[in-house]
Amino acid sequence: MPVTVLLVDDHPIVRGGLRALFERRDDVEIVGEAASGEEAVTLAAHLHPDVVLCDLRLGAGMDGVETTAALRAQDPAPAVIILTTFDRDAEILGAIEAGAAGYLLKDVSPATILHSIKEAAAGHIVLAPEMAQRVVQGMRKPRVRLTERELDVLRLLGDGASNREIARTLFVTEATVKTHLVNLFAKLGVESRAKAVTHARETGLL
Repeated sequence: MPVTVLLVDDHPIVRGGLRALFERRDDVEIVGEAASGEEAVTLAAHLHPDVVLCDLRLGAGMDGVETTAALRAQDPAPAVIILTTFDRDAEILGAIEAGAAGYLLKDVSPATILHSIKEAAAGHIVLAPEMAQRVVQGMRKPRVRLTERELDVLRLLGDGASNREIARTLFVTEATVKTHLVNLFAKLGVESRAKAVTHARETGLL
């Protein structure tokens, strides 16, 4: 029996390339394609694929992590492999915590993708050794927990807003904004606005 696979990517050319990769194989069968997380969840409920090969960024709507969590909540639940160009620690950890069986970068060889699909279908975790080490290290680190208002301030910082602009947008005083910034810097372990934004982007907070 071939391993059945659902492809999920918002770029038709990527889905077409992956389909072509398995077209002439008798051990893997592509049973469907989805361009969004919502479509993937609906299709998986009807098709019951063994494995879902899913991009991390899916345009508007559900992203790959949210899609993974929704797919893993199904019964039967397919194994999910994230196939993406993004390799930040926060994204890898988020996918694994959501229930992904593997996390591959799009520059891996076709043979690696094929092997990973078979391993995931057999119930195994598929991670390169260096990626597995990063996941373990990430799980050991205490998570930075920001309040909703601190996240609002951080997002506006990322947009390049000044204290006055942040205050106007959030309907608070500049003094309140400065208090939020002090708390933000302390939680993120940084000393400047630029470093706060860089750190937030590197860790997936932005």
